[in-house]
Amino acid sequence: MLWARQAKHMRLPSVLSFLIWIPVVSGIFVMTFAPSAKLSRAVAVFGAILGLLPAVQLIQQFDEGSSAMQFVERVDWLPQFGISYHLGVDGISLWFTVLTAVTTLIVFIASWKSVTKQVAQYYGAFLVLSGCMQGVFTSLDGMLFFVFFEASLIPLYLLIGTWGGGERRVYAAIRYFFFSLLGSLAMIYLWAQSHTFDIAAWRDLKLGFAPQIAIFLCFIAAFSVKVPMFPVHTWLPDVNAEGPTGAAVLLGMLKIGGYGMIRYVLPIVPDASHFFAPAMIALSLVAVIYGSLVALAQTDMRKLLAYSAVAHMGLVTLGLFTFDRLGTEGAVVQMLSYGIVSGAMLLCTGVLFDRTREGSIDAFGGVANTMPRFATYAMLFSMANVGLPGTLGFVGEFLVLTGMIRFNFWIGATAALSLILSAAYTLWMYKRVMFGAVKKNARENARVAGLKNIGKREFVVLGAMAVLVLAIGVRPKTFTDAIGPSVESFLATAQGSSLPGESSAPSYDAHRESVSERKPG
Repeated sequence: MLWARQAKHMRLPSVLSFLIWIPVVSGIFVMTFAPSAKLSRAVAVFGAILGLLPAVQLIQQFDEGSSAMQFVERVDWLPQFGISYHLGVDGISLWFTVLTAVTTLIVFIASWKSVTKQVAQYYGAFLVLSGCMQGVFTSLDGMLFFVFFEASLIPLYLLIGTWGGGERRVYAAIRYFFFSLLGSLAMIYLWAQSHTFDIAAWRDLKLGFAPQIAIFLCFIAAFSVKVPMFPVHTWLPDVNAEGPTGAAVLLGMLKIGGYGMIRYVLPIVPDASHFFAPAMIALSLVAVIYGSLVALAQTDMRKLLAYSAVAHMGLVTLGLFTFDRLGTEGAVVQMLSYGIVSGAMLLCTGVLFDRTREGSIDAFGGVANTMPRFATYAMLFSMANVGLPGTLGFVGEFLVLTGMIRFNFWIGATAALSLILSAAYTLWMYKRVMFGAVKKNARENARVAGLKNIGKREFVVLGAMAVLVLAIGVRPKTFTDAIGPSVESFLATAQGSSLPGESSAPSYDAHRESVSERKPG
């Protein structure tokens, strides 16, 4: 009855709940009742399609000119502790929810034949994970966010540990699990100060500088591993190499760490964020260069893409900690765009791995001779990974680097080295795998010569990714029109101050001068 009374005052009262709970309920149903592998796949795909419908409704009815939270749902959950079931989306979270729903369906179709053991459990766990991700991106209550954030670790742990392809898969799953169990102490402190878990109330708190420092460090510890940032990135190569392709694709496309920084770090503790900005920028620059150089040294395709992610996500944290409009907007677009590009690249490596059970670059050569349609798709995604204008990969990088150059020319120029290094390792991998004659070695010759070109199912999946890469690359306003107002609102809060008696944090110019003074030379 309480829900019914409150629903009368809500716009589209159930759309975000449907977005979360359709995948979760479908996943539980698949794991519990699906009697066969064929039926499990069918029910899971049906559940993924149903989960996509609310996302379509969000796009159709979202007001791009508003920075306010939309489609808000709020019901008291544990009022004595200030906990509520509070959901909403703005221009930043909108596209993360849509990408989650689209990714789930794409991964299910892509893994239709590659998953052959414990099929019901695989698809069920993936649906539950998808629902938890939607909860993370739509939660406006800190405790609700924390519940979904931690709950997502359970199906992900199962996916990596049970369906991983390597001997180190359980080790990779445990590392990821323990790396992620951080950050709750900061939330408990914020609740003690405000007696609520409402994120908006946390942003209005007047916190001393020392508490802000402690909260910043706790949140950064929790979210930086999900970005992943240097030096806590070491779990990602293991997850990419040892986990199932679907889990790697979902991790690549859904940037929980960067999203957590936007929602919880910069607006809640802005003074500490400005204080640590030079260190975060320095670590981000190290990630950009280090990730690219280590990617050049890799011999495994999936590990190369993991270090590529470290480099590209270094641009995200660079953009965020400039506190610049273009840099911040670029960081959000980069999370979304690189998520799609990296997901497409991982799907391509998954196609080869499913056929050969081999991920080493040296195991291939001349694949374009036997799989020309696949090689065409892989070329498009490789160009997007490089940041070719006209592709989705260009948009976010261009905005971030423009914001960085406005912030500090030399930092922007250093970050721009990622464009050269990205082209080096991406095209090196593509050349080694796709071009040339089929190798002379009898075993390897049989492996590559026997490859069959992609079928209709794979053609449709990769084709859908190609449409996204080109369509949004040609018309990036699809992303930026909705993101822009929310970024302005975010920066207004992040550039303010939470110190008692203070009305504003160091100005943009003062922050830029602070970084310049600390820069060597």
